[in-house]
Amino acid sequence: MTYQLSDFAIIIPAYNEAGRITSTIAGIRKSSDADIIVVNDGSDDNTAEEAKATGAIVLSLPFNLGYGAALQTGYKYALDKGYEFVVQMDADGQHDPAYILPLVTEVRLGSADVAIGSRFLGEGDYRPTTIKKIGMIFFRMIASYITGQKITDPTSGFQALNQKAMNFYASDAYPVDFPDADVLVMLHRKGISFKEIPVRMNHSTKKKTMHSGFVPLYYLFKMVLSIFVTMLRKD
Repeated sequence: MTYQLSDFAIIIPAYNEAGRITSTIAGIRKSSDADIIVVNDGSDDNTAEEAKATGAIVLSLPFNLGYGAALQTGYKYALDKGYEFVVQMDADGQHDPAYILPLVTEVRLGSADVAIGSRFLGEGDYRPTTIKKIGMIFFRMIASYITGQKITDPTSGFQALNQKAMNFYASDAYPVDFPDADVLVMLHRKGISFKEIPVRMNHSTKKKTMHSGFVPLYYLFKMVLSIFVTMLRKD
């Protein structure tokens, strides 16, 4: 099968998103005619089949490698195919497709190498759980202090990138388990610019996410350690 390439693509990492991925892609189609790349991260349900049925490009990993690895697979594919820009979105419908164009416009115009959708700018009504809110505030303070730039949503996965940023995201330096606030510090250290723009986000309909159960404890430890190690690097 051949695909008509536009200048940007939408990357969606997906793990066991059967029953959601079809409606997520349908929503995107209403807002953008960009190519959609679904990275099936070793799902054991019908995620891949449902995504293929929509006409999306589907890249299937042999087993579950994790959110960051799935994203990186998408970046490498996009670079190989020559896309100038990409937008990364979640598969569960949390990210509103209406903000795809505003995000990609920022990087197209050269306002930044990475445009990040913030649910805490503007008039959004997103309300995180107490634990998640505490974590966001903590990493917001750390990332803002280190980068010297006010950051309101350090854990947002709704982003648009140009090729300069894509090359970094596709490199060995990119954290492939939980890329999050530590990536902002890495971008700053690499001279890759980023800015936030206001977006609206929905609450995830997925019962279990990467921040569920005991994972927040590991996530907190990993983020602090990763930021600390990043600051010690001389490159």
